[in-house]
Amino acid sequence: MHSFIISLRKVFYSSNLLFSIRMLVSLTGSTLVPWYLGSVSLVIPLTLGVVAAGLTEIDTRLLSRCINILLTLVCFAIATFSVELLFDFPLLFIVGLVSSTFMFIMLGSLGQRYGVIAFGSLLIAAYTMLGHNLFEDNYTLPCFLLLGALWYNVVSLIESIVQPIRTTQQTLTNCFIKLSLYLDAKAAMFDPDESEGFKRQTLELTESNTQVIKVFNDAKRSLFNRLKGFRGQAYIRKMLSYYFVAQDIHERASSSHGDYQALSEHFKHSDLLFRFARILNLQAKACAKLAVSIKLNQTYHHDPLFARYFTYLEEAIVQYRQQSNANLLLIKSLQNLHQNLLAIDLLLANIDTEQHLSKAQEDNQLIDEELTRFHDIFARIKQNLTLKSSLFRHAIRMSIVLFIGYMVIYFSHLSHGYWIILTSLFVCQPNYSTTKYRLKLRVIGTVLGIVVGIPLTYLFPSVEAQLVLIILTGWLFFLFKNSQYAYATAFITLLVFFSFSLIGESSISVAISRIIATLIGCFIAWLAVSFIWPDWKFRNLPKLLDRVCHDDSHYLALIGSQYVSGKTNDPKYRVARRAAHDSNADLSSLISLMTKEPHVKPDVIEQGFRLLTLNHMFISYLSTLGAHRDKSISTHTLELFDDVSVYIINILSSQKIDGEYQALKKVVTSYIESLSFNDDQINNDLLVMQQLALILDILPEIMSLIGKLSNQTA
Repeated sequence: MHSFIISLRKVFYSSNLLFSIRMLVSLTGSTLVPWYLGSVSLVIPLTLGVVAAGLTEIDTRLLSRCINILLTLVCFAIATFSVELLFDFPLLFIVGLVSSTFMFIMLGSLGQRYGVIAFGSLLIAAYTMLGHNLFEDNYTLPCFLLLGALWYNVVSLIESIVQPIRTTQQTLTNCFIKLSLYLDAKAAMFDPDESEGFKRQTLELTESNTQVIKVFNDAKRSLFNRLKGFRGQAYIRKMLSYYFVAQDIHERASSSHGDYQALSEHFKHSDLLFRFARILNLQAKACAKLAVSIKLNQTYHHDPLFARYFTYLEEAIVQYRQQSNANLLLIKSLQNLHQNLLAIDLLLANIDTEQHLSKAQEDNQLIDEELTRFHDIFARIKQNLTLKSSLFRHAIRMSIVLFIGYMVIYFSHLSHGYWIILTSLFVCQPNYSTTKYRLKLRVIGTVLGIVVGIPLTYLFPSVEAQLVLIILTGWLFFLFKNSQYAYATAFITLLVFFSFSLIGESSISVAISRIIATLIGCFIAWLAVSFIWPDWKFRNLPKLLDRVCHDDSHYLALIGSQYVSGKTNDPKYRVARRAAHDSNADLSSLISLMTKEPHVKPDVIEQGFRLLTLNHMFISYLSTLGAHRDKSISTHTLELFDDVSVYIINILSSQKIDGEYQALKKVVTSYIESLSFNDDQINNDLLVMQQLALILDILPEIMSLIGKLSNQTA
């Protein structure tokens, strides 16, 4: 009976199931209701309205969701009715098309909400162009497109009322899933048998860290939305507490207490590192278990095996320490690492028993990033009204793309030619590599949809069968749209086939029009991103490197200040820590995009990945300092810490190593050697100085790579 209840909970809290139900209900309503009423031709606008609304939905609290629905319907109405009213006046239509495209895309400067609404408005305009000849008047098509969009939003709204925080639970679940994968990647660094693959392991750890930062940012936005709407609910505050615990675990997990390659070589024939790896793997499993508990709204139970394995690890460290040839510095590194893992274990063990944050603490630890004042809105738009803004350039680029697409349609008289505009709208992205990737998948998906669709229309000629196929292909489109774009394109192509088959159009003629329009639309998009202010990512690298240096410096400065004032997780510290990780994640994304650009030399890519690895190591050393900032250190160590950190910050600012480097490094090394290894207070001093020494070791190579990359990509 208990297992049956657990199974029911898994079904009820399954995101895919609830999403599937929402889409199936929406698509069933948009197809079967008009069929039952004897107006099959209305299936097309209603279904397209559902698709447009589904593509523009964002998760938020109930009040914001209602506001979003209202804004979406207003923008959709402006877009669809303006197309119908201006369609028979080509000059006015061109002016309206170009100006509205520019304005809608510039709305994206106000944030994600407005960006997706703007895309949906352009999409509904394209759907209106595509179905302009379906009805004799100028009102039926826009009204039923809007009705389809409204129907989807009503279904989505009902779901959000039934499960108001499901999406927030899912984002928090994703945090611990990605944290679990990061801990597994970190455990791989402690495998002495894989010392030759250290470069690959480090890169995998860096990529895993990028994924963690992404889901943390998603969870932060979702939690802030829910916090404003459900302030009094203890469960929301509990989830917020989970989020902060996840951040603290990540800071400790991302910290480095020594050179892993040196540890692997020194302990190649010992089981010590395997014991560290085992605990990290177990903590990864604990995070995955916690993710399931959050998803199913259950209490997390910590594994009692941790205590035994920590005892075994401590005994192994003591045994190594008793050896005559034991390296005392390595012993201290192992002890600090052991304490760090114990701290992670404590966070996990007490996650459901600790006191959750008060309202005052919530207000003190989250920063509201939403625009609420008209002055801020106009300032944000004005800030982007310059050619230096990639959004502004993309707005002009898309206006030109849709203008060219319309001119091709106007002079070629291609049947269903407005698929050209629709294709360009979907595939033309702000940067070259993403557009190129989508171009390929769009063509593959369209061809696949045509190959499958033509025989299906002959195998299932009845209206009822094609209505069922419309529902299934529409559902599959949404299921694959974020993970498999080629499959999603194939399914939306099939939906188009069955939709036009309902009104008696030949599948062969529809297929020919679809493939021609897709190829033309893709070609126009490729020309645009290649020649209209091409947003080559390598040109953005120098500016991003400046930001990386600034964020790393700011993080170090706030860590240093807390060694003086005492540990606190105030907004300034959390924002600085997040900014350092965000800039490193952006560096990872940019370098990945650069690998797909035609003008970037292989040695630049290699240098970029090396810098990415070193910067991740730099942040991991800072994270170690941050994780131990609650420990007291001596006055002399604090003074030297201040001198060294100021020097590092100055180097990051100037991006050049000066003549004082060797002298300062010698001072730090000498001080480390002079410290006693038996006193706990001195151990804290040693930990701090070791981290600064590790930073100084990699600083020259970081500065050298920044200089080379800035010169080669400027």
